[in-house]
Amino acid sequence: MGFTCGLVGLPNVGKSTIFNVLSNAGARVESYPFCTIDANIGTVAVPDRRLDRLAEVFPDKKKVPTHLKFVDIAGLVEHAADGEGMGNQFLSEIRTVDAIVHVVRCFEDANVVHVTGSVDAARDIGIIETELLLKDLETLTRVAKRLRQETKGKDRSAGARLAAWEALLEQVAAGKPIRTLPIDRVIESLITETSPLTAKPCLFVANVSDVAASRGSSESSQLSAIESIAREQGSTVVPIRGRLEAEIGEVASSHEERASYLGQYGMEQTGLDLLVRAGYDLLNLVTFFTFEGPEVRAWTVPAGTTAPDAGGKIHSDFADRFVLAEIMPLDELVKAGSEKPLREAGHVRRAGHDYVVSDGDVIHFVSA
Repeated sequence: MGFTCGLVGLPNVGKSTIFNVLSNAGARVESYPFCTIDANIGTVAVPDRRLDRLAEVFPDKKKVPTHLKFVDIAGLVEHAADGEGMGNQFLSEIRTVDAIVHVVRCFEDANVVHVTGSVDAARDIGIIETELLLKDLETLTRVAKRLRQETKGKDRSAGARLAAWEALLEQVAAGKPIRTLPIDRVIESLITETSPLTAKPCLFVANVSDVAASRGSSESSQLSAIESIAREQGSTVVPIRGRLEAEIGEVASSHEERASYLGQYGMEQTGLDLLVRAGYDLLNLVTFFTFEGPEVRAWTVPAGTTAPDAGGKIHSDFADRFVLAEIMPLDELVKAGSEKPLREAGHVRRAGHDYVVSDGDVIHFVSA
């Protein structure tokens, strides 16, 4: 699995449409609030031309891509932190994802009612973020109460944890998402334990209309507003023509065919391609490849992962009994046409326990 994204946003911004674009799972789409009551879940193979090239070298092996999971969470409304709308159900579902994909409506359509009566991207983002912050404020306040009790015990580090936690609580109360704040080391484990909503990495999907917006148009202004907010948060924006891609997805039978259709509209990549790249950058992930046994396979790990830990992703023996990793450049392997001539040409590098996996590595693990 690559990572899990939770699609969040106000009702009727097109979350389920975007979900269908990304996962091709056929989630129900209607133009009234709370059409999505229970979370829809879709798993999609990550398109990767590098894996395709590697599979061409080993045509008798099964190609196994890495996957992403998308969770289309019920629409959030103002005062959700107090239980309005789907309220607490929505907020609890966010805790389970690796990253938040905030879908923001940019398109105008009189047939699709906006829950607040008008399209205003900055306002809509503010509503969602306020509800997430209010829920975090509730969570952090509850933990602070527990930490105050711990300072009465014998744990000498309890005071430092409480001070750091209360400083964080003050920042959240001031409206600052945790993901934008430095975290004191003494409370890192508490952050992991409590999983605050605004601590999760977040990127924005701008749901735009079928036709590219002209400069100075209302839609262009909405997109600019989202980009400005994303820059302030150190995040990014992925514009997706939701309805157009959804319609193409209904007639195209493969990722390649969808990309071909989109090319007719001047779009070089699908929404999935764009979001995958943005998500990997956001979460600082890399992909490596193996061709062991009957499979040619892609694996996703955090950047900075060492060879033994990467091997442990495949099987615990590769971590516990690691001897070395053989690193093969993909381009050279494809050029050689098979593993044997690559080895004979001396293009296989041996790496030890300290080797940090690079994006695109083809690796053979050797264990005792």
